[in-house]
Amino acid sequence: MAPQFRSGLTLLPGGVGLSGAPRRPGDESTMVVAQCRNLSRSFGAMPVIEGLDLDIAQGEFVALLGRSGSGKSTLLRALAGLDRDVSGDLQVRGTVSIAFQEPRLVPWQRVWANICLGLRAERPRDVAAAALHEVGLAERATAWPLTLSGGEAQRASLARALVREPSLLLLDEPFSALDALTRIAMHRLVLRLWALHGPAVLLVTHDVDEALTLADRVLVLSGGRISYCCQVNALRPRDRTSTEISSLRTRLLAKLGVDTEGIR
Repeated sequence: MAPQFRSGLTLLPGGVGLSGAPRRPGDESTMVVAQCRNLSRSFGAMPVIEGLDLDIAQGEFVALLGRSGSGKSTLLRALAGLDRDVSGDLQVRGTVSIAFQEPRLVPWQRVWANICLGLRAERPRDVAAAALHEVGLAERATAWPLTLSGGEAQRASLARALVREPSLLLLDEPFSALDALTRIAMHRLVLRLWALHGPAVLLVTHDVDEALTLADRVLVLSGGRISYCCQVNALRPRDRTSTEISSLRTRLLAKLGVDTEGIR
């Protein structure tokens, strides 16, 4: 879905790069997909996001950590164009799709119809079939959503987001309700689809290990702003016991206010 912005919030013209963007080593052509400058959002007298600055580069996988109530989902909603009551400068280049913690499938539509809901395509069912094949749900295309397992429903939600070929994919804790084995499978699937389609990804999660498994860059949101940022340079698949990952985990937990003494 394409974001709709309130007056004063603009879309980047196609092909425009911005200075200060996080760039991959050796790639000077990388451009910014999303940029926030001095972004703020309050609920009544309570500021949730306050003067936030953020760049997300084309093809970059970013994870966003923060305590409950720190504004992570509020930021995602702003980037998706679902919250018009933000102030500051918010720019997004291209199409945005979002997958939520709950799959939010329409129960009275078959799975394939959920995938292409609102999609403008000549042969939407064929497009849906291709997307379902990518996430391993080809045989469930005509099933009703309520017959899907939790993992299947999240795969369908991911297919629905990717079928729109977004330049920015927003993931709002989509794996938090899944069991451990299903989460591992979903992590592998997301990385495969990210490599295949190449969107920029912003993943909101409470799980430090999940962030370090998936992301190129991990951010901590506190006090309404990005309070900490670290690059994750380890090759995928990542070894959670490696010195680099262990050191980053300890640092991130400390930034989140978790006492790491005795944690291994």
